[in-house]
Amino acid sequence: MKVKDHFDNIEMMVGAVLAQRRELPTSEEIRKLIQQTSKSFPISDEDQEQLARKFETIHSVSMNIGAILENEEHEPWLDDRRTEIDFFYWGRYRKLLGQKGFSGQVLASFDSVTDTILGHLENPMNEGHWKRRGMVVGHVQSGKTANYTGLICKAADAGYKVIIIIAGIHNNLRNQTQIRIDEGFVGIDSTKLLTATSAQEKYVGVGRFDSTRRPNPFTNSYRDFNKGTATSIGIPLVNLSQPAIFVIKKNTNTLKNLLDWLMEYNAKRDTSSIDFPMLLIDDEADNASINIKKGIDEVSRINGQIRQLLEVFDRNCYVGYTATPFANIFIDPDSDDEMFGEDLFPRDFIVSLDPPDDYFGPNRVFIDSPTQTIRHIRDNEDIIPIKHSIDLRIEEIPESLKTAVRTFVLVVAIRVVLGQRNEHNSMLVNASRFVNVQKQLRNEIHEFVQVIKQSVRVNGAKPVKDAVKDYQIGALRNVFESEFISNCGVTWLQVQKQLWECVNKINVVEINSSSPSSLNYFEHSESGLTVIAVGGFSLSRGMTLEGLHVSYFLRK
Repeated sequence: MKVKDHFDNIEMMVGAVLAQRRELPTSEEIRKLIQQTSKSFPISDEDQEQLARKFETIHSVSMNIGAILENEEHEPWLDDRRTEIDFFYWGRYRKLLGQKGFSGQVLASFDSVTDTILGHLENPMNEGHWKRRGMVVGHVQSGKTANYTGLICKAADAGYKVIIIIAGIHNNLRNQTQIRIDEGFVGIDSTKLLTATSAQEKYVGVGRFDSTRRPNPFTNSYRDFNKGTATSIGIPLVNLSQPAIFVIKKNTNTLKNLLDWLMEYNAKRDTSSIDFPMLLIDDEADNASINIKKGIDEVSRINGQIRQLLEVFDRNCYVGYTATPFANIFIDPDSDDEMFGEDLFPRDFIVSLDPPDDYFGPNRVFIDSPTQTIRHIRDNEDIIPIKHSIDLRIEEIPESLKTAVRTFVLVVAIRVVLGQRNEHNSMLVNASRFVNVQKQLRNEIHEFVQVIKQSVRVNGAKPVKDAVKDYQIGALRNVFESEFISNCGVTWLQVQKQLWECVNKINVVEINSSSPSSLNYFEHSESGLTVIAVGGFSLSRGMTLEGLHVSYFLRK
């Protein structure tokens, strides 16, 4: 077995043990556990210390449960049913989160808050007609997808038979959400499941722990809901022993196809309704879900279709997830329509999520430490003006963008020196809303990365005094000295030795409605994905960039 395999085994085993602890482990306890495990999988003292520092960082993080507004008329049910529920799906997902580095304290809070939300849904075992409307408010990029994945797992364990996730208005976001649901809930690559024989199934995420049960996905990471495909499967929802899961785009055609299929092939005979408990998760609930039509009896299309989708099920729950809840809470709570049903006002509960205490968000960027995190761009107007037309021609990139790219290269190299070779690294470039301009930017950044690569290939292995005579390597060292030398714990010589490997890993991709590229971090979970993502609206709405280190914004 290779040394790297020993290292990975120890990291996984120690991580799993520490994830079960609700109290913070001491530095001594962490090191003792690593030493004991390394008797079976020998690694060097240096590697042991590197792992210890990593676990110290992870397990110093905690998270509060957050606040809740609730309708007091709701009758609690979860505690009474807890002993009879087999939390199979949740148990797998909790184990996966522990393996991903969630601390025991964060997992305990995560468990509590998802219990709170589940308890404010209706008991899926209750018969008759019922509905619940709620909202979960979380900070930007603070784990909302992980939260509703946990909620979905627990809801499936409790007895919800149909789960629908409406994952934003862009294909990239829907595809990314499907990948994360495959990993955290389905346990199988849904693309393989829907297009190949069982012998070709590819277990992912939670499926590697236990695949004895699995939900039934009607979408995959390459394809949104398709009525023809769903019909060809030939299995109505009533015949499924495990929950059905749909991850769909917030699009009128998709919603219409799903509505038609549900009513044609799954409704009770001589009715237009389905008697299954259904949970609908509306991701980015403030975007496109709100009724924007004025006047009584006027309903915008997507809003009306979401309301119709809920009304198809005799027993239904709606939970909107958003970081910007203002539009949702100003929905008229008395708005109702004979065709579409009641509006999406969160009349039953609103849960506010607290992020982990290591959350790096807007307060920290713009209020707590702006001098550490923000670099103002002042050299763009002659190249990429803030206001520009769709036919803008770009023949070079501003020096500030070159500096940002160099900063990203250095971050990747520093992480390799610190033993984080296989982690994801991302840079975001959001400088135009026009796809044509984004494409040009992507190409220019790609060419600049090639220039750096050429310099490093030719001169990167030389002694420092000779290497920095190369303009690009010298520019990299200047950025290192201005941004990192005082607080990163590594030397320029260490960084220079890693430049060739790191710049070689960088992939510059365009992320927008017309690009074939997608940010599939999961496919690179073993080696890590290192990417510069160039885009506009697709990068502004819910897309998660793993290991995001540098953001370059030229937008109002």
